[in-house]
Amino acid sequence: MTVNITIQRATINDAPEVAVMVGELLNEIMSTIGIHAFKFSLDETMARLKDFIYREKYFVFVAQSENQSLVGFIALYESYALYAEGAFGTIPELFVRPGYRSQNVGQRLMEQAKKFGNSRGWKRLEVTTTPLPQFDKTIAFYEREGFAITGGRKLKVAL
Repeated sequence: MTVNITIQRATINDAPEVAVMVGELLNEIMSTIGIHAFKFSLDETMARLKDFIYREKYFVFVAQSENQSLVGFIALYESYALYAEGAFGTIPELFVRPGYRSQNVGQRLMEQAKKFGNSRGWKRLEVTTTPLPQFDKTIAFYEREGFAITGGRKLKVAL
């Protein structure tokens, strides 16, 4: 079943609902892996998102249903690397609410991200997802969208 969805670039006015979806995404990940891996404050996330959108540090596209509710989003930011031959996009978050999954919403968001990247002259898009078996569907989605596993692991250190 395919639903009538429109994809548009998010504005600061979309920040409250996108921030709620970020919380839903993080809670889903933590529930799946059984580890409290993220700190989440709705107010702080909303303020940060508004700032990122305003300063064009983050590019967010939202999926809106015919009843005007937001059902998913994809976030992008511009990165630079010599190995990537210049500018490229990174996808830090992609989320579709459970009731709208398997209805091409994620695919439509990804199509918009690719178009946007092309318009900015990006050479590629990159995304990091965990190689745990619980995320096999996520990896399969990205592979269907043309992504290839390149190895390595995401590492971090707090500053």
